Amino acid sequence: MKIGYCRVSLENQCLDRQSDAIMNYGVDKLFEEKFTGTISSRPEFDKLKIMARAGDIVVVESLSRLGRSSKDLLNLLDDFESREIKVVSLKESIDTTTPVGKMLITVLSALSQFERDVTVLRTCEGLKSARARGRVGGRPPVPAKDVEKAIKLYDSQTYSLKEIEQITKISTATLYRALGKRKQLNENVS
Repeated sequence: MKIGYCRVSLENQCLDRQSDAIMNYGVDKLFEEKFTGTISSRPEFDKLKIMARAGDIVVVESLSRLGRSSKDLLNLLDDFESREIKVVSLKESIDTTTPVGKMLITVLSALSQFERDVTVLRTCEGLKSARARGRVGGRPPVPAKDVEKAIKLYDSQTYSLKEIEQITKISTATLYRALGKRKQLNENVS
């Protein structure tokens, strides 16, 4: 049996490109999910792993859809190989039913991990460089007068949290942080 698998990380992303390519390959069953690849347990992928039997072929649009890292991908491929399940990746033109496909999987997985590691390193270096120049990432701070207004509305006990959020545009989390700081200041003064 040929079993297809496609995945995107976010709900607002579209699976059409992947699913079209996989269906054109001629799969018997297709598993689709919108779930981050950084978590090893993914509902649809777990179903696929349970369903796959010796002699089956798992078809993906790209190897990146399968594993979280090169180590994770290699472990998965080893598991499939031990269970006599083959993998076809359309983007990379890899077919583990062939010796060349097996070798390419190993090389591409290592290169993919290298690329990811370099990207993380560059990001960290960029953030460090920006901090050295006085720039800090994240959201801009909420104006103190807006937080004070939200606290006054909260203290009046006439507005719900949702109403306070709508009036002041201050999130409930920001309000609770401010209230926590106020409480801590009052305890330190006492």
